[in-house]
Amino acid sequence: MDTLRALPSVHQVLEEPQASAMVASHGRPLVRFAVQHVIEEERRTGAIAKPDARWSAIERVIQELRRPRLRPVVNATGVILHTNLGRAPLAAAAAEAAAAIAGRYSTLEFDPQTGRRGRRHDLAADLLRHLSGAEGAAVVNNCAAAVLLMLTALAKGKEVIVARGELVEIGGGFRMPDVMRLSGARMVEVGTTNRTRAEDYAAAITPRTAAIMKVHASNFQVIGFTESVELKELAAIARQHQLLILHDLGSGALLETAAYGLAEEPRIQDSLRSGADLVACSADKLLGGPQAGLLLGRAALVDRVMKHPLARAVRVDKMTLAALIATLDLYLTQSPAGLPIWDMLGASAESIAARARTWQSRLIERGAAVEVVAAESTVGGGSLPGERLPTTALSITARRGGAADLLRRLREHEPPVIGRIVDERVLLDPRTVLPDEDDVIVEAVVAALV
Repeated sequence: MDTLRALPSVHQVLEEPQASAMVASHGRPLVRFAVQHVIEEERRTGAIAKPDARWSAIERVIQELRRPRLRPVVNATGVILHTNLGRAPLAAAAAEAAAAIAGRYSTLEFDPQTGRRGRRHDLAADLLRHLSGAEGAAVVNNCAAAVLLMLTALAKGKEVIVARGELVEIGGGFRMPDVMRLSGARMVEVGTTNRTRAEDYAAAITPRTAAIMKVHASNFQVIGFTESVELKELAAIARQHQLLILHDLGSGALLETAAYGLAEEPRIQDSLRSGADLVACSADKLLGGPQAGLLLGRAALVDRVMKHPLARAVRVDKMTLAALIATLDLYLTQSPAGLPIWDMLGASAESIAARARTWQSRLIERGAAVEVVAAESTVGGGSLPGERLPTTALSITARRGGAADLLRRLREHEPPVIGRIVDERVLLDPRTVLPDEDDVIVEAVVAALV
């Protein structure tokens, strides 16, 4: 108790000379909060700090509150659509479009020609219709929202038939059965985990059935003794019974992946041509745009879905729309030039190897012992599961500690460099490192090996 009597008041600390500069930098309310926090901690522990130590602690509290939470990193993992790192990096044109609209008023829900209110989900609709061949199109905030919205608007209180082997779980423990339950639709499972036939769907149809749903297995593979029903055949069954056919496509590709030496990923156009009434997909996976969910298909259904009250809860903001429109504009020429994910997917083995060797040469000049090794990149982001892309990576062996410690030191660099560990070596894959990040790689490795 006698010790605590020596504890100064908040007012007394704020009157000390060190306070003036700190208040000028951070503002009095924040400094007062930090002082209160530090004094309360001293009271709790009974350890009264000296003034200099106390002000150091106050500075640490402020810096922790003001540290950047969302910041750029260098993705050297070789995972192109790295969900934890934000999936697709935007094209320069898309990033510029989002930045240009962010600090200004806009035509988000305003038609300058009529002077009347417009609809934000119409802004990208004409581009989406042109590129996909859909009658109608709309944008919401992600694919899960698109699926939830279409099920709620079209099948609430009714049955939706889905194959047991397609009851997927996406990131964060978010499962298709949970989405169905939340929508109010009654899920009817058919088939088995590995085999589902057309007659399984037909046998499950009742007067209460509203739709058949197909979920693209974009984040896993079932191989071996398997059987599934193609979308075109499901659409025929749905038409015969006057049901809707809904397709959760997931990845949302507009380009043919086979042209890049990858497995064939169904495109939005393919789904619509196969008879889907509504297609839901992501904009930030193989489309290469911002996080958003796309709904494409019959115009009357899109309109009905977007008039549902839930549509307002999952609508997108102006920056997302600006970035998406700029991304879609790049597809009008049928060329992916300028889209980082397609540049990464299409990068030649020679160009990747040359880049890795350049890193190696620069690092050897700086005294670092590093190697160049054959490795594999992946698409990631719940797209093209099982696909491996040959690559050449920089291999680093820790001088002290182990590979995990070296990986940590790379993460602590500013900006953080994110790699991966293979056989107790840290690998940095040039495929996913953006063109202007080479210097960062070199400096981060040099610092981490000191």
